[in-house]
Amino acid sequence: MAEILVLYYSRTGGTAEMARQIARGIEEVPEMAARLRTVPAVSIICEAVDDDIPATGPPYACLDDLRECAGLALGSPTRFGNMAAPLKYFLDTTGGLWLAGALSGKPAAVFTSASTLHGGHESTLLTMMLPLLHHGMLLVGLPFTEAALHETRGGGTPYGPSHWSDATSTAMLTNEEKRLGRVLGRRLAKVARCLRGESI
Repeated sequence: MAEILVLYYSRTGGTAEMARQIARGIEEVPEMAARLRTVPAVSIICEAVDDDIPATGPPYACLDDLRECAGLALGSPTRFGNMAAPLKYFLDTTGGLWLAGALSGKPAAVFTSASTLHGGHESTLLTMMLPLLHHGMLLVGLPFTEAALHETRGGGTPYGPSHWSDATSTAMLTNEEKRLGRVLGRRLAKVARCLRGESI
C-alpha cells in the first residue's frame, strides 16, 4: 500500500475539508492510501512552542512524511495571493530533502481556499508549485475535461481545486468544489501508481 501525503494548513476549516475530499479521492484508487498531516501555526512575536500532537485533527507533519510518501497534495489558505506562513515555514525546513533528491520524480498537486472570490486563488496555487518544482516533483493539475470546472460558481481552477468560503469563512464546500477535490486525489494517486510501475 503506497501513501500519498495530504499536507495542509487550515485556519477556519475550509482547507481542511478540501484535504479530506482529496484524501477520499486518493483512497478510491486501489492500493493507494492518504496520509493526512498539518503544520502548527507560527508566531509573529517569537518562535512558538506547540505540543507535538495537536488537540484536534491530524498529526503535525515531519520530514519523514515527505521522504516516505509516493506523492504529495499540498494545501493552504490564500494569504495575499500566496501560501500561509506556517506552510512556507515548514517547507523552508526541507533543504536536506532537496540536497538528497528525496522528492525528485514524485507527483504533486496543490489546493487552496480563500474568503474572497478574487482573493488570489490561482496565484496562491502557482506560488505553492515553486518549491515543489525546485524539489523536482512532477505537477498534476485538473484538466478542463472535468465538467465541474465548467459548472462551478465558487472555487476551482486548472492549477488545482480551490474553495471560496465567502467573507465570513463559514461557507461549506459546494458540490463542484468537493468533486474537484476528489478528482484531483484520484488523478494524483493514479499518476503515483503509474510512476511506481503499477497499472491503474
